Amino acid sequence: MTSTVHRTCPLCEAVCGLTLTLDDGGHVTGVRGDRDDPFSKGFICPKGASLGRLDEDPDRLRKPLIREGELWREVGWDEAFAAVRAGLGRVADRRSIAVYLGNPNAHTMAGALYAAPLIKALGTRNVFSASTADQMPKHVASGLMFGHPLAIPVPDLDRTDYLLMLGANPLESNGSLCTAPDFPGRLKALRGRGGRLVVVDPRRTRTAALADEHVFVRPGTDAYLLFGIVHTLFAEGLARPEGYELNGLEEVRQAAKQFPPEVVARRTGVPAETIARLARELAAAPTAAVYARIGTCTAEFGTLAQWLVDVLNVLTGNLDRPGGAMFPKPATEFAGRRRPYAVGRWKSRVRGLPEANGELPVATLADEIETPGEGQVTFLLTVAGNPVLSAPHGDRLDAAFRQLDFMVSVDPYLNETTKHADVILPPPRVLQSGHYDFALLGFAVRNYARYSPPLLPLDERPSEAQILARLAMIASGLEGDLDAFVIDEMLRKATQTPGSGIEGRDVAELRDLLEGETGGERRLDLMLRLGPYGEWAGKGDLSLRKLLDNPHGLDLGALEPRLGEVLKTASGLVELAPPQLMEDVERLRGKLEEEPPEIVLIGRRHLRSNNSWMHNVGPLVGGSNRCTLQIHPADVARLGLDGEAVVRSAKGQVTVPVEPTDTIMPGVVSLPHGWGHAGSAQSVAAEHAGVSANTLTDETTIDVPSGNAVFNGVPVTISPTGVIIAH
Repeated sequence: MTSTVHRTCPLCEAVCGLTLTLDDGGHVTGVRGDRDDPFSKGFICPKGASLGRLDEDPDRLRKPLIREGELWREVGWDEAFAAVRAGLGRVADRRSIAVYLGNPNAHTMAGALYAAPLIKALGTRNVFSASTADQMPKHVASGLMFGHPLAIPVPDLDRTDYLLMLGANPLESNGSLCTAPDFPGRLKALRGRGGRLVVVDPRRTRTAALADEHVFVRPGTDAYLLFGIVHTLFAEGLARPEGYELNGLEEVRQAAKQFPPEVVARRTGVPAETIARLARELAAAPTAAVYARIGTCTAEFGTLAQWLVDVLNVLTGNLDRPGGAMFPKPATEFAGRRRPYAVGRWKSRVRGLPEANGELPVATLADEIETPGEGQVTFLLTVAGNPVLSAPHGDRLDAAFRQLDFMVSVDPYLNETTKHADVILPPPRVLQSGHYDFALLGFAVRNYARYSPPLLPLDERPSEAQILARLAMIASGLEGDLDAFVIDEMLRKATQTPGSGIEGRDVAELRDLLEGETGGERRLDLMLRLGPYGEWAGKGDLSLRKLLDNPHGLDLGALEPRLGEVLKTASGLVELAPPQLMEDVERLRGKLEEEPPEIVLIGRRHLRSNNSWMHNVGPLVGGSNRCTLQIHPADVARLGLDGEAVVRSAKGQVTVPVEPTDTIMPGVVSLPHGWGHAGSAQSVAAEHAGVSANTLTDETTIDVPSGNAVFNGVPVTISPTGVIIAH
């Protein structure tokens, strides 16, 4: 006997709907795309097709573990939480606590709803996450330009006539900070309706191969290229920012004079005539959008690149315009009151690096653990993260974690990071968890909402939400229901906010109206009712009940102009030339004439992978999803490589199989991210160990405005195995 159920895939940013077949024992016997989902329309990728294998991975932890020396002991939940309470009780100064949140937190309700209360309860400013190894430059650029770090314009893929894409490979990644199921189909449709797709990338990726034009660019030089385009728009009278209320237009014009195409061409490797032509094409297109992602974020001038993306969208008149770059309207958006955006409200203890979005750069986490003194980190909590493989100079972090007095990990695996924990608290299976994409639907190319309730019972184990809530209560020293506290606080704020739709109403009365089997569902119900389509906001009838009654999801319409709604700057204007970024322009100009290194390292995405946590599923490893060094055949011949090569940087070295390919620029080599599983407790991952690219990356080099780590453009040397190079 089988049953058919539906849920959202939680494995990447595409939020595709899935149709699952379950047997009587709750085992997944089949997965296909949900054809009735109005957003994904049946699209599925290999990761989604393997959800059942991932969900039932025999290496997933079922019970908490406590480490005793080099051995692990399975324990009950009460004993595990008691151990956490004892470890936290030995912390005399809350400034000695640090938290690291990994990428999967953006894909779970628990991560979205419970991480913030947990951090508040721990009382620390030492908060680190995968964001400063990935996307913080976009948040900082958007915060400074538009006043809110989540006011991120996304390309209106389904209506644009021209898309200029830099450092993104959505045919492999399925999209990032641009939620678009079936990204490949949307790009093909763009071209099919006569539009033009141009991809700028040091590799001829699958996305670049699909494009009308692929432009090779030296890694880390995207800001120079974009400035060359801005220069051309001004120099040729093509800029048309009419209709926007702006600060800083003249400052941008003056800054761009320093970066003419013929000058930046030498730095970028892109011919001057190509740079000028791209500017003219952007200006001439009926509608156009510029979109850049991780390849540009994880570079030395990541924030400048992300800023210039939206400078171009403004200068071509395509910001907040159908077919251009637009602001989604997520169903759980409730702006309330907010101070204008700022960075650097506090700084890290050792290197004095500024916070952004309430976080410190993960590039300085090892400093905070290793360096003695007041506030030295001695207690670490990680949630769904593996920074030993995902943070720069991971080998240093690996050693630093051994120095901690106490470490707690909320994670389903014993991996390269959690092996250092004193207590591991494993969340339940995916199918035992409710799912709503709070974060990702804020970047969707079409407004949409879908909730997936749990498909299987918990069987007396706590949900991930309950694990995080219990940790928060332990940290706060309080007893009671965390969700009740949070709901009452949200209701009090909403009833005191003009325009919320429930101002002045009774909190207890409203609380009793909320639906949901869990605290997380009740909080979701509250956010939906208060959101822009919600029944309490007076703008619709959306609630948890309506989503439960529509299990395939709801289409909430195409993106609409709403710059006036999202703009939160102190001036009330788009800040086209934020002072912090104009200062960094001087740093950019100062490196304009530098000679590029002979060889630099970049990362790469694989369709069947998502960071380090999907390498333990048999169907997702092997084939093209391998840890190899992609290198141009001319460099292979010049360096005398055969089979394997030794890659060295200022921080370390790895030996890796060579994969010659003319899809990569000469002078550039590529390693995929998230490998390095030698000796892992994860059996499949250990068999396909690969090497960690972050043995080579440098934690002392960051993007200055955002603190983001630099993973692209890392200088390296390459030699055949057996060759010793003196340093």
